[in-house]
Amino acid sequence: MIGFLIFPDFQLLDAAGPISVFEIARRQIRNAPTVQVIAIAPGPVRSSSGTEMLARGLRPSSRITTLFVAGGEGVDAALRCKSTISFIQKMAGRGVRIASVCSGAYLLAEAGILDGRLATTHWSLAPDFIKRYPKVKLEADQIFTRDGGVWTSAGVTAGIDLALAMIAEDHGDKISQATARQLVLYHRRSGGQSQFSSLLELKTPNGRFGGLLSWVRENLDAHLTAETLAEQTGLSTRHFVRTFIAETGSTPSKAVERLRVEVARERVQSSGEAIEHVAQTTGFRDPERMRRAFIRAFGQPPQSLRRAARLA
Repeated sequence: MIGFLIFPDFQLLDAAGPISVFEIARRQIRNAPTVQVIAIAPGPVRSSSGTEMLARGLRPSSRITTLFVAGGEGVDAALRCKSTISFIQKMAGRGVRIASVCSGAYLLAEAGILDGRLATTHWSLAPDFIKRYPKVKLEADQIFTRDGGVWTSAGVTAGIDLALAMIAEDHGDKISQATARQLVLYHRRSGGQSQFSSLLELKTPNGRFGGLLSWVRENLDAHLTAETLAEQTGLSTRHFVRTFIAETGSTPSKAVERLRVEVARERVQSSGEAIEHVAQTTGFRDPERMRRAFIRAFGQPPQSLRRAARLA
């Protein structure tokens, strides 16, 4: 059985998206696991949109093999509910596979099961999450992560990607791909694909690193180490790295790669430049290094993106 834990003011798509994935997959699988929605109090549970889901109570069941935890506006209240946190801890203690969608990661972190593990959440929550749960190895720009039996995903639709990845692991790629086609998805995004790739989205509200990021984008072919960036800001390397992560939710090296891959993609798709030349002039140097970065960011190598752009 796959349990979906919700709470008042949960995000509807955090639960409904993955539930739909398992619903479609079940049509193709013999003896497929059933899906059950659960909450602290049985009965209708109102989402932040006003739409309700009918839930059963929190009764630890040996039939639950996977537990999904939704996110949403009501997560802060859910964090204060000892019964909810205790339930998650009991499920994890039994070896149940645990997953969260969006801010549901807060509940897993509060339960202590993300300590020392890789995890992700919605990119906009990263600075706050890092401050609250410093023991978690947050990968703030990932679609989803997996660390052992614990899975976490970014916001809303990323829960669909995570569910499809679980289907692939449990029942094979063929079932996962068929499920994606039924959902009218072009393909399943890989877990390493970035949530977003934009200079503006990396900038923080107070603009502290705005000038630095603009400078980086204009000097992508330079040797952009953390020490180089720290020197540009007048901070020590250690203080710069810590502050940069806290304010942007990304390490300096990942931010540089994201800016490089964004510019490289524009040139790959809109010009006939040799891939080797694009890699050299955007700071990747090695075409293979750029290829790996493209797969992490877009799920496809440069040549595939170029072919798709030409067909379009």
